[in-house]
Amino acid sequence: MRSPFGAESLSDPGGVVVLTTSDDASLDAGVRDRLSSLPCIVVAVDRSAGDAPELADVAPEDGVASVEHIVRAVERNPVAATTLVLCLRQGPSTLGRALVAESAAYSVLQAGAEFTQWRTNRPIRKSHPETGAAVHLVREGHRLDLVLNRPHVRNALDRAVRDGLLEGLALAEADPSITRVVLRGVGPSFCSGGDLDEFGSFTDPAAAHLVRLTTSIGRSIDALGSRLIAVVHGSCAGSGVELPAFAARVVARPDFTATLPEVSLGLIPGAGGTASITRRVGRHRMALLALSGARIDVTTALRWGLVDEVHEGIDGPGGLDGL
Repeated sequence: MRSPFGAESLSDPGGVVVLTTSDDASLDAGVRDRLSSLPCIVVAVDRSAGDAPELADVAPEDGVASVEHIVRAVERNPVAATTLVLCLRQGPSTLGRALVAESAAYSVLQAGAEFTQWRTNRPIRKSHPETGAAVHLVREGHRLDLVLNRPHVRNALDRAVRDGLLEGLALAEADPSITRVVLRGVGPSFCSGGDLDEFGSFTDPAAAHLVRLTTSIGRSIDALGSRLIAVVHGSCAGSGVELPAFAARVVARPDFTATLPEVSLGLIPGAGGTASITRRVGRHRMALLALSGARIDVTTALRWGLVDEVHEGIDGPGGLDGL
């Protein structure tokens, strides 16, 4: 077991422990228990893709992120990075408990120095009036389409999008005659993530925690089970990756890419991604995606299980009819 990257002690937030293959068997139960509770990030090396011991938090993968890439990202925002892995270490849990843990951690980080620094360096821009409904609800027979409709900002998720999605999802849950719900977006991408100009706009992080739990889009998507299909395309980020991951089936266009940039903002994913994405790809790959901020292409997303299918013609005439 080595800690070669300058961490002063293994208890410093953002400290990095590198775990080699030979370390697995050499650690006794006491060391394992202690290491699992320390606020540091355990990186497994010398592994094949997708292989990481339970003790590790993350493992590098060729074409996604190297050890050095992970370490640099951790060093930039050590508190957010460490908070993420501590959240993911909790292991399998009910969806409700996972959402509570994620939201609580997210709210604490909103009051932290790393997010404050990001917000200072990225001033809120002047808002522009919207030209139409943020979400279109399109009902045809037994099918309901929920269509994100802010193409000028790549369907960034703001309060209007949240409210529109919750309205449509509530309608679908209340009406059993709706047997198919399709979540999709217009414009260059399905969703570019949360609207950055709204980040940190809630003055009370504790109250924001409660609001986040009572207005969870992810929980509403999950409640629809196999009735809901998410159709994703273009460059997606943050909640634009986290929310479709709740769907029972995710269909991607070949141009789909995914990234989780929240740690670079001093935060962790806050739209349920520590639950939804982890459920699909496992906690080690979830950590790899979120810690590194790397962007993966549709081939990697399919191999990992982040998406279930890739279709060429879903934007053409009748391309969505078979969904």
